[in-house]
Amino acid sequence: MNLEQNKNLIDLSHVTKSFPLASGTFEALKNVNIVIQKGQLVAITGKSGSGKSTLLNIIAGIDKPMQGTVSINGVHVERLPESALATWRGKNIGVVFQFFQLLPTLTIIENVMLPMDFCNSYPKKERRERALALLEQVNIKEQADKLPSSLSGGQQQRAAIARALANDPPIIIADEPTGNLDSQTATSIFELFAGLTRAGKTVIIVTHEKDFSNYFENVIAITDGIIVNEVIAV
Repeated sequence: MNLEQNKNLIDLSHVTKSFPLASGTFEALKNVNIVIQKGQLVAITGKSGSGKSTLLNIIAGIDKPMQGTVSINGVHVERLPESALATWRGKNIGVVFQFFQLLPTLTIIENVMLPMDFCNSYPKKERRERALALLEQVNIKEQADKLPSSLSGGQQQRAAIARALANDPPIIIADEPTGNLDSQTATSIFELFAGLTRAGKTVIIVTHEKDFSNYFENVIAITDGIIVNEVIAV
């Protein structure tokens, strides 16, 4: 199904997720209801252990809810078998990590090409050209044939964003993507995310960076697995 069809791209309804611990059951998410529209830049905020990462994993299909539904443009992700989930995720979700997670023995362009190789989403002869175009989009095309260790933190994060865009997914999720960057570099990364939403992507960011609150159309605050407020930015 084409994710471009629906403005309300993500719809979580009565989602509950718990994990067994030695001390008992830990409820990570409790009856969570969220609607995220296509083209929004969304922040998820909350203290450590509040359920932010679990919420991202549920949206990405990495975790499945114990109860409730997870609809991505009408596709019930929680119903997909494991064999279909990986293919669905590869084409529909781009992930950006706090610590970049670039493979150190591959060049930057090889890192960006990896998702295309895994999903076979573009013909082999087109992948390098597409990767170069993505690196140009994030302003590090000249770093294409270098190893990650030779790049600054901001450049590595830009490479990670290019990799997340490799299969042209409609949704980008990022877990503390500027947590290890200085304020000037963090600003440039948020500008890049804002540009992606203007181009039609939906970007969901777990962040503690209050200085960048003006970038977000939607701020979802979570405490102890409960959505305590959902603020639509003016």
